[in-house]
Amino acid sequence: MKKVLFLDVDGTIVDYHNRIPESAKEAIQAARAKGHLVMATTGRSRAEMQEELWEMGLDGMIGGNGSYVEFQNQVLMHQLIPAEDAKAVVDWLEERGLEFFLESNNGLFASRKFRERGRKVLQSYLMTKGKTAEEVANQEVEDVLHGLVFGGDLYRDDLNKISFILDFYQDHLDSKAAFPQLEAHTWGGRGETALFGDLGVKDINKARAMDLLLGHLAMDRSQTIAFGDAKIDIPMLEYAAIGVAMGNGGPEILAMADLITEDVEEDGLYKAFEKLDLL
Repeated sequence: MKKVLFLDVDGTIVDYHNRIPESAKEAIQAARAKGHLVMATTGRSRAEMQEELWEMGLDGMIGGNGSYVEFQNQVLMHQLIPAEDAKAVVDWLEERGLEFFLESNNGLFASRKFRERGRKVLQSYLMTKGKTAEEVANQEVEDVLHGLVFGGDLYRDDLNKISFILDFYQDHLDSKAAFPQLEAHTWGGRGETALFGDLGVKDINKARAMDLLLGHLAMDRSQTIAFGDAKIDIPMLEYAAIGVAMGNGGPEILAMADLITEDVEEDGLYKAFEKLDLL
């Protein structure tokens, strides 16, 4: 039976050096050759999707953790942070001295000191994913975040999400209290390490976007398999007929998954596709 495969990107398709294992490419291409549909299902905005991801032959993407749905070059849905809320968040972050980047399909627009402040934080991010201090010593923010733009307009009406560096976990809690009309999460490393907070469109998640796509395709949930590694992927795995957690996943997703495969850097995606007879 034809399946729709929903794949998280970071930690699932892409490893912690922002590289795609050759085995992951082979798995995706083989599954598509067998007639299955493959959707990147990610917190990334479209501008963060390096060309190499599209060259594998993806059928489309769910972006912004569910605020954007594109299938075979057709945009099915795109919900944005209201411009007045986006401006208020930028002002709030600048008042608190928190560096940030604004995530849109047109680019990632970084705050003035994000490169300087973000370098160490993103190096820490990679180290929580298992890399050594020596391996990340020369890593720049652009090596980790594809599509960064410096010096752009920070008052925007095209935003999917806003991510900001947490000086303290309280910054996330305060953002949640200050902007109850937005969805607040944290991200930052293997498991559920909180290095960044983010704010996005309220009541949006990957599962709702999956449901919208299935309606467009006239397909059923029984034809879905989802793959992820983080707590934010749990609604997607719960919605799918089969939910697969990567071995590098956090404890919450490992506890609820139907199947646990190997680490992203140990050919985990290919091995899961193999076990599920998708190749």
